[in-house]
Amino acid sequence: MLAAAAVKDHYDRVDIVEPHAFPAAGPGPRPGVPQARHAHILMSGGADAIDALLPGTTERLLAAGARRVPITTDMVVYSTEGWFRRWQRATQYLIACSRDLTDFVVREQVLADRRVTVHSGSRVVGLLGSRRSVTGVRVRTRSDRASDPATDLAADLVVDTSGRGSGMPRWLGELGVGGLAEDRIDSGLAYASRTFRAPGGDAFPWPVVSVQASPRVPGPGRSAVLVPVEGGRWMVSLAGTRGGNPGHDPDAFTSFARGLRHPVIGDLLTHAEPLTEVSVTRSTANERRYYERLKVWPEQLVVLGDAVAAYNPVYGHGMSVAAQGALALRDTLGRHGATAAGMARGAQRAIARPVAAAWSLAVGQDIHYPTTLGRQPALTDRLLQRYVTRLSRAATGSFHAATALTEVVTLQAPPASLLSPGVLASALVGPLRPRLCAPQFTAAERGALRENQAAVLSVE
Repeated sequence: MLAAAAVKDHYDRVDIVEPHAFPAAGPGPRPGVPQARHAHILMSGGADAIDALLPGTTERLLAAGARRVPITTDMVVYSTEGWFRRWQRATQYLIACSRDLTDFVVREQVLADRRVTVHSGSRVVGLLGSRRSVTGVRVRTRSDRASDPATDLAADLVVDTSGRGSGMPRWLGELGVGGLAEDRIDSGLAYASRTFRAPGGDAFPWPVVSVQASPRVPGPGRSAVLVPVEGGRWMVSLAGTRGGNPGHDPDAFTSFARGLRHPVIGDLLTHAEPLTEVSVTRSTANERRYYERLKVWPEQLVVLGDAVAAYNPVYGHGMSVAAQGALALRDTLGRHGATAAGMARGAQRAIARPVAAAWSLAVGQDIHYPTTLGRQPALTDRLLQRYVTRLSRAATGSFHAATALTEVVTLQAPPASLLSPGVLASALVGPLRPRLCAPQFTAAERGALRENQAAVLSVE
């Protein structure tokens, strides 16, 4: 949908080839997006990109019940180095709501444009054209039978947004384009998620609560996040690498959360009412395809989103990188024009920049788990981890260090900014305030927890 928003002002018609049907009305689950049952956050870097493509989207989300969460003002975060302070001078934010709501608000705006047509129940099975120029796609109905007739759909631009399962490497090979470099870093992470009724419902603005994993803690990396979403609900996702995966058992859900590096999320759930069963996902490997490096790239072809790079979802970057990629496509079209030679290659290289930033953040963490497959940390990786660890420790008591990390994590600044002189100095000086020994809940939050009987000692 964001790709359609990016290109619709440059072409007479936009055709979206979509295997599944959309919900009949309003936000709702749809086939092909099983990850919607897990907690999602939209980083400020992604939210700003969506607003640039579809002005007013953030306001529409907030009006529908989403929360704009200033970082770390409205967050309770147990990082690898300790509790982050809830600084009142927030520089970045995230949007907290369900994936279904985000999809609906974006989809409603895009499909209101008469130039956009959706071909539901269809899928792309190949590219038309040559290794020099793509002229369209071959489409077949969703039955998946090779004997079914295929239809050729001509296009002046083809954009692949079909996700992790994209057939683009094979389709390029069929056109004679080879040599694609790919990377896969798999920590073996599994997700288990469940939705709960938030104590007090919509009446109280609960913070986002997160307990992060640490590669330095013996055993599998395990974490959890609690995200308040529309409808007075908490979406809670547990995560664990190989040997520490959460499962489907609803009776084990809260105990898993209580067994993390800190039990705060498990304690919050003790008296919360579950609204759903437990959903588990294991497709979480970091996977990247380096299309921007190919010596030959066909005109009129662009790939973005998870079809270029998919990340371990624990870092919350997938939607934001996709949005920034779509914005890069729009801006490239604006600079060069739809018919300019090399436009597609220029767009692919522009898309690679936010991809590379998120990739370095995810892989830079995941390679340090002993269960990770695909790559082991080199000396430079270990040195960089030591520096980031020092900076993270400083961030527990230094607003400047916390801000530097936040701007990178929200994809508003490149990872290289962490090596600027000012940030280096903050890391060297360390935390300027004493480290917190417990989660920093406000008096109002503690009162609401006591009132709803959802508090135990760890949150007092």
